[in-house]
Amino acid sequence: MQILHGKDVVGMGRVIGDDGCFYQVVDIAVLPAHQGKGLGKLIMQEIRRYIDTSVPQSAYISLIADGQAQDLYAQFGFSHTAPASVGMALKR
Repeated sequence: MQILHGKDVVGMGRVIGDDGCFYQVVDIAVLPAHQGKGLGKLIMQEIRRYIDTSVPQSAYISLIADGQAQDLYAQFGFSHTAPASVGMALKR
């Protein structure tokens, strides 16, 4: 999903998945000059609409929330998974 201002992309987000069991919401970003205008919420509304209409009910849908972004994601039904599971990364 992209948000354009003229011909420029000022916000975007995407969902990656295996068309069955696992999906991850990734790359939610809004350019600094366009933040605070509700664009992140608009992106998440469209992502949630996609999840609700195109992703199997049985799929596991996850994301990694950086900083206060967790407050935005919580508005769309995402919740903390710890201590049952925790996000991990391999830094190279």
